[in-house]
Amino acid sequence: MLNRIVLIGRLTRDTELRYTNSGTPVCNFTIAVERNYTKKNGETDTDFINIVTWRGLAENCAKHLGKGRLVGIEGQLQIRKSESNGRKYINPEVNADNVRFLDFAKDTQQDSNDVVDGFDDFNDSF
Repeated sequence: MLNRIVLIGRLTRDTELRYTNSGTPVCNFTIAVERNYTKKNGETDTDFINIVTWRGLAENCAKHLGKGRLVGIEGQLQIRKSESNGRKYINPEVNADNVRFLDFAKDTQQDSNDVVDGFDDFNDSF
């Protein structure tokens, strides 16, 4: 059996980094993913998917990601069940083992004329 999910979407809020009792970093965030079909009225539906990352990946996500960033996610679907005030809740989330940053952060965005780190020296070495 296979439990593998690949998603591309934008963060709907800033990341939340916390630590377990044993000190393991955990980062949570939500991404918005548009469905690939259009309704009769021309609108598309959007799904909001909770993402969980652990350890070093969690710290990197917390450091480099924020609301609006475009990311690619690979991981496994996990269903958490909980109960509160007599009501049962089912919370689907993706336990990500790979997060790709697909755009530049707004504060590090470069103009199209700017040179990307180190590539100005690359051509001089030949």
